[in-house]
Amino acid sequence: MTQDELKQAVAQAAADYVAANVPAGSIIGVGTGSTANFFIDAIAPLKDKYKGAVASSEATKKRLEGHGFPVLDLNDVDSIPVYVDGADEIDGGLNMIKGGGGALTREKIVAAVAQTFVCICDASKRVEVMGKFPLPVEVIPMARAHVARELAKLGGTPVLREGFVTDNGNLILDVKGLAITDPKGLEAQINQITGVVTNGLFAVRPANVLLLGTAEGVKTIV
Repeated sequence: MTQDELKQAVAQAAADYVAANVPAGSIIGVGTGSTANFFIDAIAPLKDKYKGAVASSEATKKRLEGHGFPVLDLNDVDSIPVYVDGADEIDGGLNMIKGGGGALTREKIVAAVAQTFVCICDASKRVEVMGKFPLPVEVIPMARAHVARELAKLGGTPVLREGFVTDNGNLILDVKGLAITDPKGLEAQINQITGVVTNGLFAVRPANVLLLGTAEGVKTIV
């Protein structure tokens, strides 16, 4: 199977998971990225079953609305039973690196509200130790140089994501060369750097369920 075929299979499995586990009339949290896009396409036929969705990016909002799926502001939502999103890397503890698409802050906010986080990805994203994929860190523009110096002290090499501005008007530093053996500790440490909005480690709030696309089919890992 090609990578896109694996993504489509796991996206359909996520749509089936939502249909089976999320009550009608609920609100669904939807992530950002290529695998999340396949999920949006797969969940679109159920748009009349659910009240709507909360989107983690402007791109996701546009794709949902293109399918006729109502998109709600998170401030108007009390609870989200499930949040479905991909990952750039995920380890055995279901800790993740996210933010390759630059939507990490909004993704982290929606995930914080959701009761269940369902991660959908293909087997290439499963790793023993995270860090081969550069860790995205969203920063306030005026703090870029300061944050970069502090990140370098942690042993990584921060690189500005050229020509990119987040939906929040901020910049992304991608930190290369990390071997992340304490995801929760590093997540908290980076977030304490003045000028950091948040970073792409999802360890304080990891996934609850992993739907992993493999050549042998979609595996469910909890």
